[in-house]
Amino acid sequence: MQAHTALIFYELVNSLLSAGRVRVNTATFHNDMTTFHSKDDVLTLLIHLGYLAYDFASQEVFIPNYEISGEFKTALQGAGWDTVVKAVDESEQLLRNTWNKREDLVAAALEQMHMETSILTYNDENSLSCVMSLAYYSARIYYTEIRELPTGEGYADIVYLPRKNHLDKPALLIELKWDKSKKGAIEQIKERKYGKALEDYVGKLLLVGINYDKKTKKHECVIEEYHK
Repeated sequence: MQAHTALIFYELVNSLLSAGRVRVNTATFHNDMTTFHSKDDVLTLLIHLGYLAYDFASQEVFIPNYEISGEFKTALQGAGWDTVVKAVDESEQLLRNTWNKREDLVAAALEQMHMETSILTYNDENSLSCVMSLAYYSARIYYTEIRELPTGEGYADIVYLPRKNHLDKPALLIELKWDKSKKGAIEQIKERKYGKALEDYVGKLLLVGINYDKKTKKHECVIEEYHK
């Protein structure tokens, strides 16, 4: 695989494993299982094999569920995608460090994730959000992810609500900042009363502020428990 093509597929894999969607043109596929002229041909084959679901309205593919995502990950292990697989494995430890409010370890893990798996250039909170999704890949086991949760006074960037069989885990309310401050992220959560969006939630809730400093090129993290 040529370097440029490998780079394109690297970006696609990151996007799909981060619960993202990729636009695809299925009309170019010849269905001979041997001829692949573009990423569209490969993605269309994965649709036929059941690894990817296809949204006819938006013409986008996505990994349909966690089980298929696990199979997708296993397939990558034998295809030279060790860096991506390693990053997914490490996301479990990142999640545990978040639960234990180990801020420095969380920041360091995000730093490593960005260096090893992302070809994105950070320009705003949206690009930071893509790396966050891959970093917290393992959260899908325990949580339902909600993006841009309406709070009445704004939108919380990312919220993880525990699934019914994992109610022992804390809910996570994550606010992202690009080239601002981690304290600013937490203050925004409090000032705009994002926690009220979860006022019916009775379990433990952690507020997580993440900032990427443009000058130092470092991630910063602050984690606090929310008290009603």
